[in-house]
Amino acid sequence: MSQSVVPQTAEERKASEAKAAADAQKNAPKELDALHTEHGDTTIADSVVAKVAGIAARQVPGVHAMGNAARRAISGLTSRVTGGTGQANVSSGVSVEKGESQATVEVAVIVEYGVSIVDVSNQIRENVIQAVEFATGLEVVSVDVNVTDVHLPEEDDDTDSSSSSSDLK
Repeated sequence: MSQSVVPQTAEERKASEAKAAADAQKNAPKELDALHTEHGDTTIADSVVAKVAGIAARQVPGVHAMGNAARRAISGLTSRVTGGTGQANVSSGVSVEKGESQATVEVAVIVEYGVSIVDVSNQIRENVIQAVEFATGLEVVSVDVNVTDVHLPEEDDDTDSSSSSSDLK
C-alpha cells in the first residue's frame, strides 16, 4: 500500500504560514523596557498620567488655572453648593491618550495677562514631558497646549462681570 500525499492548496498554505508566524511571535522573547520587565509588567491608568501632567502644568509661572472658563465656573459653583474643600481637581483641563509605552497629552489652560503665551506653552510642554516620563516611564510623544482664556487682574475683584465688560470697548 502506498500512501500519496495531497499537496496543500494556496489557501491552506497561507493559513499554515499565518499560524506559524503567530506562534513565532508568541514564542519570541518579550521586548523589555521600564514598564515590561522579565519579572512582570506595570500598567498605568490614564487618570494617573493626567494627574501628573496637570500638576506639572500648574507649576508653570503664568498659568492661572486649568481648563476653560465655563468649566471652572461650574466647578466653583458646585464646590460652594456642596461645601467642597476648595482643592482643585488636578487633572481638570488635561486629556491623555496612552498606549503600551507612549502617551500624548492635551492641556487646556488659562494664562495670566501680560505673560508670553509662547513661553508659557513651551514651559508647560517641558514640565509635562519631564514629569510624566520620570513618574511613569512612558515616552511622551506630544503635548498640545490649548490656551482657552486670559485672566485679567481686575477679574479677581468681586465686581459683577457686566461692569467689567463695559470697560472693554
